[in-house]
Amino acid sequence: MGVEGNNGSCMAIRSLPPVSISRCSHGSSVTSDDSSTCGSPRWIGRGLSCVCMKRKVTYERICVNLTPLQEERLQRLKHRMKVYFDSLRRDHQEALRALWYATYPDQELHGLISDQWKEMGWQGRDPSTDFRGAGFISLENLLFFAKTFSTSFQRLLKKQGGKRATWEYPFAVAGVNITFMIMQMLDLQSTKRRTFVRAVFIQMLSEDEWAFDLLYCVAFVVMDKQWLEKNASYMEFNEVLRSTRAQLERELLLDDVMRIEDMPSYSLLC
Repeated sequence: MGVEGNNGSCMAIRSLPPVSISRCSHGSSVTSDDSSTCGSPRWIGRGLSCVCMKRKVTYERICVNLTPLQEERLQRLKHRMKVYFDSLRRDHQEALRALWYATYPDQELHGLISDQWKEMGWQGRDPSTDFRGAGFISLENLLFFAKTFSTSFQRLLKKQGGKRATWEYPFAVAGVNITFMIMQMLDLQSTKRRTFVRAVFIQMLSEDEWAFDLLYCVAFVVMDKQWLEKNASYMEFNEVLRSTRAQLERELLLDDVMRIEDMPSYSLLC
């Protein structure tokens, strides 16, 4: 459901307060009983454009240009998503070492290629081979989780709490898959019409540059919670990941969720 006759990008925001109905700046007159109304100009940033709204349940479908801050942070996030892990880059090597010591602060790392990495849930001795699906940002996400919510990170790493399956999901590889899942859900690289979830996230990004990383942390604890509730085994990981995505989408679209911290599942982090 789009808004006809307007330029700019399509976005979605939460319910807006009532607006006075007048002649749209694009030149079309409207009446108060019109289901697609264009009210008095609602300026974004420094007067970028008039917001034209079409009501859909408790959300508003709008066409509006991104603010300079939203555009800057969105482009920065898109750039992060395009960076592949390069085992020859010193900064990538240092990030990998930082992840190890954030995870095992009292355990010396013998090398970037070592059997030790299997303890964290990588598939082999060289964790760089597991980053191919989601790139360097998946390492950044794991490192952010380890440093920001260390208690939750350690709890999930060590599979503490609940009745665990005999064949558990590998922690680190699961983290890479979660990054990829969120990238698909938000679909930020696409030039197609935006979804409500994507647009709501862009609104959040203007409030917090680390919204993607915070959403990742929420997604990880939601996935583990659903894993336990479903009494899932390794072969059911993809099914759990799909249900995790569905829950994230539902929570992001709640009326009172304006930031990642407002999501009900954020309370699972500690």
